[in-house]
This record gives sequence, C-alpha cells and structure tokens, in this order.
Amino acid sequence: MTFNFAVVFKFQDALLLGLLTTLKLTLICIVLGCALGFFLALARTSKSAILRGVSSIYVEFFRGTPVLVQLFWVFFCLPLVLGVELSNLASGVIALTLYMGAITSETFRASLKSVGQEQLDACVALGLSPWARTMNVVLPQAVLRAAPTLLSNCVSLFKESALVSAVGMADLMFVGQNISNNTARPVEVLTVVALIYFVIAFPLTRAVTVIEHRILKRLAV
Repeated sequence: MTFNFAVVFKFQDALLLGLLTTLKLTLICIVLGCALGFFLALARTSKSAILRGVSSIYVEFFRGTPVLVQLFWVFFCLPLVLGVELSNLASGVIALTLYMGAITSETFRASLKSVGQEQLDACVALGLSPWARTMNVVLPQAVLRAAPTLLSNCVSLFKESALVSAVGMADLMFVGQNISNNTARPVEVLTVVALIYFVIAFPLTRAVTVIEHRILKRLAV
C-alpha cells in the first residue's frame, strides 16, 4: 500500500473548521466545568453533611463512569426526561461540563485544604463575609495552587472532546472520520488528525511542569 498525505491538504479548510469547533467546545466546557468544580469543592468541604454527601455522590459517579456513556445518556435520554430537544452541541457541552466539574472538584478540594487556617482566622477577625472570604482570599490561592493540575485536566478534556463525534457533532474527529471514509485514506487522514491533537496537547503538558516549578518557587518565598 502506498501512502499519499498530499490528499489531506485538499481538506485542510474542513479540518480547520473541525479544529475550531473542538477548541470552542473545549473552552466553553473548561470555563463552566472549572466554575462547577470550585463550587463542588466548597460543598465537599462544607460543614453541612447533606452538601458533602450530595456533592460526593455526584463527583464519584461522574469520575467512575465512562465519559462516552455520560455523553450518550445526555444526548439520547435527557431529552426524554426533560421533554425538550437538545442539539449535539448542547449535549456535548452538558456532558463534558459535568465531567470536567467532577474531576476539577478534587483538584480544588486539595488546593482549598492547603490554604492555612491562620488566613481563615484572619478573615474572621477582619469581619469578612463568607462570600468575601471565599472570593478574595480563598479562591485566588486555591487557583494558584491548583493551576498545574487544572491545566492537566484541561488537556485531558481537550482529548476527551473527540468523543462528541459519536453523537454527530462536527468536531475535528468527526470531520476526520468523514474525510477518511470519503477518500478511503484512513491512514493518512487519521494520522494527521492525531498529529493535530498532539501538536496542541503536547506543549500544554510541557507547560504544566514549567508552571508547577514557578508556583513552587513563588510559594517558597
């Protein structure tokens, strides 16, 4: 069998559109998922047994079940439960956000525990409200300490986003599969698709190490 990677360049515009869709989906889910994860972490460290119990069940469920199953359930079952129609984009955003929230909650929970009790006592002494304490003291430090792991979570989400092709969303993987089927060149097309994912994900994984070292130096000062 002879390989001809030049055929892929004929579809570079379609691949670019698919990549932009993947990046848009990933960024939306990162923002929503990180926000959800932070509030889940607050719930898991709450004094309320109910909040701790509910949030723990949520986190363990979404961390313990395959993302593809979650995506299929949201796409096929949630519309039946709610009685509304969901587009593949909406389904992808919901499923990946719920998953991102679960995995980042553990990251935030660990970083919240690293905030010294003396700082919380100082907030109480200054008369700060729980909201002001959380947003102005706890959140900045938690995000700083969690940054390397959060970045790793974001890279993982970027790669997991390829699963939305299974529900017909025109992301990079879906476009690559269609081109592969139409050209009968699966090796060339899917290799290029894999390389695109790699070129974006690899520098981010390297950046995790750099950021982690800088944060450790900053915290050591």
